[in-house]
Amino acid sequence: MTLAYPLDDARTGIRSHNLTEVMDRLGVRMTFAKDEEVYAQEEDADLIYRVVEGVVRTTRLLSDGRRQVGDFYQAGDLFGLEVGAQHRYSAEALCDCTIQVVKRSSLKAQADEGELDRAIWEAACRDLERAQDHVLLLGRKTAAEKVATFLMDLASRGEAEAIALPMGRQDIADYLGLTIETVSRMLTQLQSSKVVEFASCRQFRVRKWDVLERLAA
Repeated sequence: MTLAYPLDDARTGIRSHNLTEVMDRLGVRMTFAKDEEVYAQEEDADLIYRVVEGVVRTTRLLSDGRRQVGDFYQAGDLFGLEVGAQHRYSAEALCDCTIQVVKRSSLKAQADEGELDRAIWEAACRDLERAQDHVLLLGRKTAAEKVATFLMDLASRGEAEAIALPMGRQDIADYLGLTIETVSRMLTQLQSSKVVEFASCRQFRVRKWDVLERLAA
C-alpha cells in the first residue's frame, strides 16, 4: 500500500504552496459524517477536494456487488483530481471529516498558469505508482506480507509512537483483497509475535521494526 502523498510533499514537483493558497482563498469547508458519501462513482469530476481533518476512503463497486477500496486520504491530502471528466471511484468519510472543496474552474482561473494542469498530471503519476504497488501487493504477496506492508506504510507516515488505525478490518480486507477473517488472523499473529502491539482495535505500536520491514519488503 502507498498512501496518498500530502499536497505539499516535495515529491509532487509542483509549486504546491501556490495551489494551497488558492484553495484556502476559494475553497469552502464542508463536514461529512462517518460513512457519508463525498462524491459518487462516475459522478462528474468538477470539484477538487482536500482533507482538513479526518480520513477519506475511495471505493469502487464491481458489477457483482463486491467492493474494492482504492486508497485512504488523510489530513493535507488532495483527492478527486481526475484525468477524465468523471470520478472512477466514489469517496466516503471514514470518520467524521472536514473537507475543503473548490470548483475546478475557479481553481484553474486563479492558480498560476499551468498550475492545475501540473497538479492533475502529478496526481495521475501518483495514482499510476499506487496502482502498480497495489497490483504487486494483491498479486505476489502472501496474506502476512500484505498486512505487514499495510501497517508499515501507516507507521512510516505517522510521527507518533502510537499509530492510528482509522480504518476497520473490512476496509483493510477490501484494500488488500483478503477476507476479514484472514486480516484478523494476521493481525493476531503479528501481535502474538510481539511485532506490533495493539492498545485498542484502532491504535497500534511497532515493537519490532526489523521484522515488520522484512515482512513488508
